[in-house]
Order: sequence, then structure tokens, then C-alpha cells
Amino acid sequence: MSDIKINEVEALVGITRKNIRFYEAEGLLAPRRNSENGYRDYGEAEVRTLLQIKLLRKLGVSLEEIRKMQGGVHTVGDGMRRHLVTLERDRENLEQAIRLCAGLTDRQERLGDLDAGSILKEMEAMEQSGATFQDKQRRDVRIRYVAPVVITVVMVLLMGGMVGLLLWLVALSASDAPPAFMLAAMALVPLVISGGVVLAMVQRIREIGRGEIDDAKNY
Repeated sequence: MSDIKINEVEALVGITRKNIRFYEAEGLLAPRRNSENGYRDYGEAEVRTLLQIKLLRKLGVSLEEIRKMQGGVHTVGDGMRRHLVTLERDRENLEQAIRLCAGLTDRQERLGDLDAGSILKEMEAMEQSGATFQDKQRRDVRIRYVAPVVITVVMVLLMGGMVGLLLWLVALSASDAPPAFMLAAMALVPLVISGGVVLAMVQRIREIGRGEIDDAKNY
């Protein structure tokens, strides 16, 4: 199979471009770079790898386990045995959740009258025994919010420091200071950059919120 474009890979494998990029970012896929145009080149090896990833993700295998199998740390059998332990634990948790939900089907009161506190205490007791009711995928997504927020805060602080330094230098030599309109223009640059960084962070958080990572975890 000769080099193919990413839209053709999408059609062949049934994985969206967004998720292909996600797997590349996670280090599970490493297509070659075309030396002439810098574009990624996909071929038979990349299609085979994506099909393997799709299969394992459909079975619920974690990205870390896939990474270990790709690196030869675990064989397919090793990975499946480890994954079976996780599935058994998840099944136990699901069975407990089913029993809890089944008990709630007998409740005739409306939600406003439900004594949620007593049920939560029952769930907490079950969690202390090893049950899990939290959505692990949502916890994975929340981690993704950290990087854009941290980068934004650092950039805003840096730009604010530049404005402060500019004002301090002007104050030291007020007589030689440039005209006010020039000062305003100089101060406006870092402010505009800060605004752009904040806007980029908001857009990134919205993108994460729309399920970019969750979609990838469906494979």
C-alpha cells in the first residue's frame, strides 16, 4: 500500500482525523514526515496499527496497556490477562450498581422527596468495600484541562510583567519618555497577546468539553 492521505485513512479504518491525531499525541502512532512538504505519510503499517488500536479500545483496553503491548513489554496475552482483571472488577462494580438501581425502582416518591443522603451513605459503604461509581473517563478528561490553564496563567503573568517593566522604566526617566500614544501602543501589544492566549484557552476547554478525548476513548 503506497502512501495515503489522512482522509483515506479515516475511510479505511473508521477512525476520525481528530482521534488519529489524539493517538499520535499519545505516542501510539508515529507516521513518517514527508521531507519535501512536512506532511505526515501514512501507509500499510499505520493502517494496521490503527486497526489494532481500534480493536483494543473497543474491548476497553487502556491506552497505557496498549502502549506496553506496542513496546513489547507485554504480549497480547499478558495485556488481555491484565485487562480481564479490570473487567472483572468493573463487572462487580456494575452488578452492585445494578442492585442499587433495582432497589430504587420500587421508590414511588418524586425526586424532590427522595432521601438522597441515606442512599449516598449506602454507596459510600459500598465504595469502602471496593466498589467504584465514578466515571473514570470524565476524570481523564479533567486532567486535560490543566495544561491550557497553566499555560494561560504563565503567559498572562509574563505579559503583565512586561507591561509593569515598561511602566517602571518610563517612571525612572519620565523626561525622556516617548509620547503617550507610543506608550499606549507598546503596552497594548502584550495585552493583546494575553487576550489571544485567554481566548485560545477558552476555545481549547470548549473543544475538550465537546468530547474530543471521550470520542477517542470510544475506540
